[in-house]
Amino acid sequence: MTDAVLMPERVRRIDVSVPVFVLLALGLGVLVILPLFWLVWYSVHEDAGGFTLGNFVQLVTDDTMLRAYGIAIAMAAGVGVLSCLLATPLAWLVARTDLPGRRAIRALVTASFVTPPFLGAIAWELLAAPNSGIINVLYRTLFGLPRSDSLFNIYTFPGLVFVIGCFTYPFVFTLVANAFDRVPGDLEDASAILGGRAATTLWRVTLPLVLPSMLAGTLIAVLQALTMFGSPAILALPAGFHVITTKIWSLFQFPPQLGLAAAAAMPLLVITVLLLRGQKAILGRRGYTVLGGKSGAPRIVALGAWRWPAFAFALFVLCLTVIFPYLALLKTALVPNAGDALTPSTITLSHFHFVLFDFSATRLALYNTFVLGFLSATTVAVVAMIVAYIATRKLVRGAGILGMLATAPVAIPGIVLGVGLFLSYANPTFQLYGTIWILLIAFVTIELPAGYQQISSAFHGVHPELEEASRILGASRLKTLWLITSPMLRTSVVAAWCFVFVGTIRELSATILLTTANTKLVSVIIYDLNESGDMGAICVLGLILLVVSFLVVFAVNRMPVLGGGGSVSTTRG
Repeated sequence: MTDAVLMPERVRRIDVSVPVFVLLALGLGVLVILPLFWLVWYSVHEDAGGFTLGNFVQLVTDDTMLRAYGIAIAMAAGVGVLSCLLATPLAWLVARTDLPGRRAIRALVTASFVTPPFLGAIAWELLAAPNSGIINVLYRTLFGLPRSDSLFNIYTFPGLVFVIGCFTYPFVFTLVANAFDRVPGDLEDASAILGGRAATTLWRVTLPLVLPSMLAGTLIAVLQALTMFGSPAILALPAGFHVITTKIWSLFQFPPQLGLAAAAAMPLLVITVLLLRGQKAILGRRGYTVLGGKSGAPRIVALGAWRWPAFAFALFVLCLTVIFPYLALLKTALVPNAGDALTPSTITLSHFHFVLFDFSATRLALYNTFVLGFLSATTVAVVAMIVAYIATRKLVRGAGILGMLATAPVAIPGIVLGVGLFLSYANPTFQLYGTIWILLIAFVTIELPAGYQQISSAFHGVHPELEEASRILGASRLKTLWLITSPMLRTSVVAAWCFVFVGTIRELSATILLTTANTKLVSVIIYDLNESGDMGAICVLGLILLVVSFLVVFAVNRMPVLGGGGSVSTTRG
C-alpha cells in the first residue's frame, strides 16, 4: 500500500530540466547553426562537390559585386547620419522641454516604428516619383511647368537614403529619448550654478551623457539599412543600381548562382557581428555612467519664444515619416488611379473589393500571413519562456548556452538567413521549400532574440521564492512554471507575443527567397504588385497591415500592469 502511494509522488517529482535543456539546445542549435553551416559549405564548394575559393575570388574581382557592397555601405552610413540628425533634437524636445503636444509626438514616432520600411518606400513613390508623384504634380501645376520638370526624384541614391532614414530614425530616437529621461537634473543645476548657460550645459553636460545612446542608436540604424532588402528593391532597382541585399537576391534568379550568393552573404554576416559588438561596447562603457545615490529628476527646459518653431520642426519630421506617407496610401486606395485627385466624385472602394473578394492570391497571402504570424508568435513565446526560465534560474549546468543560442540569430541579417535556410531546407533531405514550414522556421529564428530578451528581463523582476515554495510543496519544475511563474509573467509574455506577431507580418528580407506561389505572404504580394504597378491594391494591403499592427500595439499598451491576479506585479512588456 505504501509503495503504491509513493510511486505517483516519485513520478510527479521527476525533474525534467536536463532532458528539456538537451532538447532545447539541440533545437536552437539546429535553428542557428544549420543555416550557417550550409552557407559556409556552399561558399567554399563547387557544384561537383570539390573544395574551392573561386566564389570568394569572383566576389572580390567582380566589379558589380564590389559596387553593390560599396553603395550599400555608403547608403547605410548616410542613413545613420540622417537618423541621428532627425532623432536627437526631436528626442531632446519631447524628453526635456515644454514642447506642446510632446506626449502625442512621442507616441506618433511609434507609427514610424510600426510602418514596414518597404511600405514607406512605396508611399514615397506615390509622393515623389518624378512623373506621377503627388508632390511633383502639385509643383508643376502651381508653377505651370512641363511634365519633364520635377521637384524631387525618389529614384536616386539620396532619395533611397532619405526614405530609409525616415523609417529607421525611431531606433535612434527611442534610445536617445530614454537616455535624456535618465539624465539627473543635479548635474545640470550644478552647471547653471557655476555660470553655464543653457546651451553650454546642453553641450558640455547633457549631450556627453547621452552620447553612448546616440552612437549605439546610429549603429542600429546603420545595421538596419545595410541588411534591408525591401526599400532598396523598390527604389534602387528602378534607378539602375544594386545594393548588396538586392544583388544577393538577383543571384537566385535563373540561372541561380548559389555558391556566389553564399559567398556574398558572408561579409555581410561579419559586418553585422562587428556592428553589434561595437554597439554593445559603446553601451557598456563606464565613462559616461552617472554614479552616486538618488539623483534629481530631469529638469524641463522652457523654450519660450522657441516653442512654436520647435513644434514646427517636430511636425515637419512627423509629416515626412508618418502623416504624408499615410495620407498618400489612403488617397491612392480610394481613387481609381494613383494620379487621380481625391474628390467626392472619384472616391471608390473598388480596390478594397478587388483585394478582399476578386484577387484570390491576396486572400491566400492574408491567410498565410496571419496564420504564420500566430504560429510564429506562439512558438517564440513558449520557447522563449522555457529558455528564459532555465537560463535565468540556472536550473542545469551550462544553462547560459541556451541564452546564447536564443540571442545568436540577432547577428544574422534577414537576407543572409534566407540564403542559409534555402540552402538548408530546399535540398532533397528536408524538401521544405514551397511549404509554410520553412517560413515558420525563418520567422521563429528571426524573432526569437527579441522574444527571449523581453521575457528574460521579466524573469529577473520576479523573485524565485514563490517557485521554491512550490517545489517544497511537491510540484515539479514544469508545473511550477505553468502554475506559479507564468501567471506572474502574463503581461510580458503577451507583449512579447504581440511584438513577434507584428515583426512577422512585416518581414520581407528573408521571405522573398523562401516563398512560392502557394506560400506567398502579404509583404511579398505587395512587392510583386509594385512590379506590375497596381498601386491601389498595394495601398489596400498596406493599410490592412498597418491597421492590424496598430490594433496589436494598442492592445498591448492597454494591458494591465498586473500579470495575473493577486498583488504580484510583473515587468511591463
